[in-house]
Amino acid sequence: MQASDSDKGGGPTGGGKSTTQGGGNNTAAQDARFSAEVREWLAENLDGEFRELRGLGGPGREHEAFEERLAWDRHLAAAGWTCLGWPKEWGGREASVRQQVIFHEEYAKANAPARVSHVGEELLGPTVLAFGTQAQKERFLPGVRNVTELWCQGYSEPGAGSDLAAITTSAQLDGDEWSINGQKIWTSLAHVADWCFVVARTEKGSTRHKGLSYLLVPMHQPGIEVRPIIQLTGTSEFNEVFFDDARTAADLVVGEPGDGWRIAMGTLTFERGISTLGQQIRFARELADIEALARRTGAADDPLIADRFDRAWVGLRVLRAHALRTMQDSTADDGGQASVSKLLWANWHRGLGELAMAVLGPAGLVADEHDLNEWQRLYLFTRADTIYGGSNEVQRNIISERVLGLPREARS
Repeated sequence: MQASDSDKGGGPTGGGKSTTQGGGNNTAAQDARFSAEVREWLAENLDGEFRELRGLGGPGREHEAFEERLAWDRHLAAAGWTCLGWPKEWGGREASVRQQVIFHEEYAKANAPARVSHVGEELLGPTVLAFGTQAQKERFLPGVRNVTELWCQGYSEPGAGSDLAAITTSAQLDGDEWSINGQKIWTSLAHVADWCFVVARTEKGSTRHKGLSYLLVPMHQPGIEVRPIIQLTGTSEFNEVFFDDARTAADLVVGEPGDGWRIAMGTLTFERGISTLGQQIRFARELADIEALARRTGAADDPLIADRFDRAWVGLRVLRAHALRTMQDSTADDGGQASVSKLLWANWHRGLGELAMAVLGPAGLVADEHDLNEWQRLYLFTRADTIYGGSNEVQRNIISERVLGLPREARS
């Protein structure tokens, strides 16, 4: 079996190549200092009250030490480690892409806890920076930067799934407010969010991509009901959200009314950006831990399982190479590349869950539903990886129709 050490292949660019054009000794020296600064700060601060948070949280485990991880996020913010790539005007460091990669990778290597504010920092914040008004930036960016307001994403619906263009949740102007009616589903962390960015149909009679708007909606109001969805793992970080004449101010639409599809696609592009490299280091740690388990149990002696470990290691390097290549290529088709990235990592991670079960063998089939071990939980939750954030079917349709120019899939 190949070693699955997350450090293999060099630093944050794999072999020392720059993730940005130009490079040079001065840039390399700056990046080395930045990497050391991040590493030293994490080592010093993941201690004391935060020591026990290492490795906690993340998809399928968002319930773990939530309040403590929220305090950690605010500690990061106070030290200037949130929103690194943002302009200094809005509290960021204007960090280069390479430095942002370094931070995410060092964060993952330190086994720091999963962030609870990632929807705001990685999705809503960049969207408002790119498309929002000055007033919207002034109102919302400080809360994201300081982790004083948490966000959730109102995209998927029961009748539309990952097909965002098929949504039916509607919003109509009523004086100086939007009145919103409908339902969203699979809404991660809606039960703890203060705000939701909601894609709703604001032009009556419109279909598909036309007539959608991107609204910023406060969650704490009588017109919104949140119902947790119990998952296979027994946890419930996903939710149904019902809007019954929910209200938000008329000026809390990002972009122009009717331009919601373009804004929503911009958000999805941000979702599959730099932080995926940190995600891959967490994947590498999981792979290494499963490999260690296989060696202890003797499962590693099975040539078929050994072959699966080799393939998993190669697949992880492919994920890394693809992420770095797309960040380097400023002319890349964002929609197509984002869909390829989602397909690659979702299928790889689901395969890792299946590999974990193969290593466990028959013992992996025995469990109390309220006391799953980490590998059983991984297997069950990674079934969702190919669904949330845009299902495999939708991603393949995006690639085939918008990138390859193939005929649209027949829809009833």
